[in-house]
Amino acid sequence: MPTLQRLMQGRVLLLTICAAGIGGTFQFGYNLSIINAPTLHIQEFINETWRVRTGQPLPRHLVLLVWSLIVSLYPLGGLFGALLAGPLAVMLGRKKSLLVNNIFVVAAASLFGFSRRAGSFEMVILGRLLIGVSAGMGGHSSSCLSIPAHSGVSMSVQPMYLGESAPKELRGAVAMTPAIFTALGIVMGQVVGLSVLRHCSLELRNLCVEILSTPIWLIRKTQNREVLGDPWAWPLLLASCLVPGVLQLASLPLLPESPRYLLIDCGDTEACLAALQRLRGTDDVAQELSELDEERAACRGQRARRPWELLHDRGLRRQVYAVASSVFRGAGVPDAEVQYAVVGTGSCELLAACVSCVLIERVGRRVLLIAGYSLMTCWGSIFTVALCLQSSVPWMPYLAMSCIFAFIRSFGIGPAGVTGILATELFDQKSRPAAYMVCGALMWILLFLVGLGFPFIMEGLSHFFYVPFLGVCVCGAIYTAFFLPETKGKSFLEISEELDRLSFLKQNQGPDWSGPEVILSTEL
Repeated sequence: MPTLQRLMQGRVLLLTICAAGIGGTFQFGYNLSIINAPTLHIQEFINETWRVRTGQPLPRHLVLLVWSLIVSLYPLGGLFGALLAGPLAVMLGRKKSLLVNNIFVVAAASLFGFSRRAGSFEMVILGRLLIGVSAGMGGHSSSCLSIPAHSGVSMSVQPMYLGESAPKELRGAVAMTPAIFTALGIVMGQVVGLSVLRHCSLELRNLCVEILSTPIWLIRKTQNREVLGDPWAWPLLLASCLVPGVLQLASLPLLPESPRYLLIDCGDTEACLAALQRLRGTDDVAQELSELDEERAACRGQRARRPWELLHDRGLRRQVYAVASSVFRGAGVPDAEVQYAVVGTGSCELLAACVSCVLIERVGRRVLLIAGYSLMTCWGSIFTVALCLQSSVPWMPYLAMSCIFAFIRSFGIGPAGVTGILATELFDQKSRPAAYMVCGALMWILLFLVGLGFPFIMEGLSHFFYVPFLGVCVCGAIYTAFFLPETKGKSFLEISEELDRLSFLKQNQGPDWSGPEVILSTEL
């Protein structure tokens, strides 16, 4: 049965995906790019506020420093959110964690909305930190020229919630939806941002292209005038992150909790049965409930793992669009066309995420990962050659731009979404929250380091600045080929048994999986 038809049969599951996504990774993509529309107005506000307080304007370099702090606190908040997501998912459950996460959204929106009236740019700084915590808790998704989405509270809890709620036949497709919501939010911002840049003066447009690190978001025009570009309107623009949060608060309480959490963590068989029947759209869930009972038996007597304990367990150790404009300018694309190229990156990512959602349950995780990393290596190599020849061959900049689009498509079809599923499938119920904490924390730390170091990498390596990333792609393809098991269509217990074979070679001669007794030989 086609994936879409199965999803429509379980309409509650489809609604659950949308409700979790609108306040999760969509919110992440929304806030990732929304800060760029009022860049100049916020910088003017910082300077004006300082002048009112001290009687003197703030030096230009200090204005940029405060602005950089406002932007960079988003990933820092995401790191805090990722560390908070695991304990919340265990104590409150998956659904309640997503709902509670909106407290950070409401607080951030309030700070943004009243910051100008209060004459406090510190409120904007704190709001960015809080909205980063919210993003850090909710979902996973990735983009090579944007930002990966396995991050804060929503970005960690959302894929956990959806992966545990989906049937094994659809688990891969459902777990890909956070990537789609992220790409959808980003590409919408890029398209609207393009319309704004087209109506800027040439001088202002060049300044925007130079300063902005991500696309402009959510600008409306009336009679060729940007309504949200009004100096007094930018607090409302930032506070509009409240809208996705309100939509989630209105819809998610009507939908069921993760059946696995209800049965394995809470021991509530009746609630688990009711949740399964609603999510599947049928009363015949006896076989799936039996599999959950076996998984509960395998986890009986265990407590939730802490992040550092994942590295101590031999059976678990194995599992363990900020630079777009700069890249295109480095490739020799004219400044007047950079914004069009940036829109192309978001469109490529959205298309790739949709294609991956269709393919993942047909060809499997390993094929998509190996193919994605291999194609990324290929396109990245051609891109490097094109950079070296751009001064001597007139059409080389456009070849380089095409390679970037192909690189993003390859990344979106393979690693961008598939890596977000692995933490759900490779870890058992007691280890999964800790695994998402580790994944989220690593994502935000690496995001911060790449964002901080990329300008220096471009300056130091010149045309070869993509070479370090090619090395990562090669390593990813090799590791996937030799060490990562295929998880398509397997129950969580079957995946655990396969990981047992890889981690404990002495069990390779044993019989095929016949029950949870095999799992009990380890802590999985």
